[in-house]
Amino acid sequence: MKLFRFGPVGQEKPGVLTAAGQHLDVSAFGEDYHEAFFATDGLTRLAAWLPGHVAECPPLPAGVRLGPCVARSSKLIGIGLNYRQHGAETGLGTPLEPVFFLKAPSAISGPHDDVVLPRDATKLDYEAELAFVIGRRASYVPEAEALSYVAGYTILNDYSERAFQLERGGQWTKGKSADTFAPLGPYLTPATAVPDPQNLPIWLAVNGETRQDASTRDMLFTLPKLISYVSEFMTLLPGDILTTGSPAGVGMGLNPPHYLQAGDKVELRIGELGTQRQRIVPFRRT
Repeated sequence: MKLFRFGPVGQEKPGVLTAAGQHLDVSAFGEDYHEAFFATDGLTRLAAWLPGHVAECPPLPAGVRLGPCVARSSKLIGIGLNYRQHGAETGLGTPLEPVFFLKAPSAISGPHDDVVLPRDATKLDYEAELAFVIGRRASYVPEAEALSYVAGYTILNDYSERAFQLERGGQWTKGKSADTFAPLGPYLTPATAVPDPQNLPIWLAVNGETRQDASTRDMLFTLPKLISYVSEFMTLLPGDILTTGSPAGVGMGLNPPHYLQAGDKVELRIGELGTQRQRIVPFRRT
């Protein structure tokens, strides 16, 4: 069972991808995938409820829009420079401790939604990343227990406007938080179905050209370390999202740098977690 959300922006409903490959509307369950769902072990409750209520869960037509697979997270936390080669290609080096930043939850969008170039953007970049969702309140978590706090795994493309990030006062959040800069999904795969999150292939292409091709085993800081470390500085709530850094191959690291332009198409995937596809579109005042 994998979880997803579907429907128009702001009106998404909960869905489940079954082992048989069916996309079902599970609105009859009565809960969205938000903080309260995860805090009350919603994954276990949904898995127990579904077999007896399949008749109440209509299959979805092909082509339905997929939204972000988690609703209304209180925090979206990004990890920077967590692959050695990525630190080298950006010239930002290898950190001695994890580097993290807050990415505005308002940046979260569907996995196949268009990505909007911000006004005055000149250096839009992509970053394929493994993300995970916190399943229960976490504060000062020991590394040995850290993975037990993970509800599930998904994909996030950490779009970054490098000029805003690095040339406008050195505040990473500025370059990471524009609307549509955090496509999330398509699915949330329960942690129990991912035996080794540190051994997943991660791949991204721009206009059909492979730019990133690596493995999560190349991370500098492992997932248990990241959870333990971040929880020293803030309490993580159920439904919070942590994204774990990007491997080498970003546009900033190419020689010369090659940033995204309107019309470009980006595709990425991580193991069996799914595939994302985005089109870059120009900013238009509404």
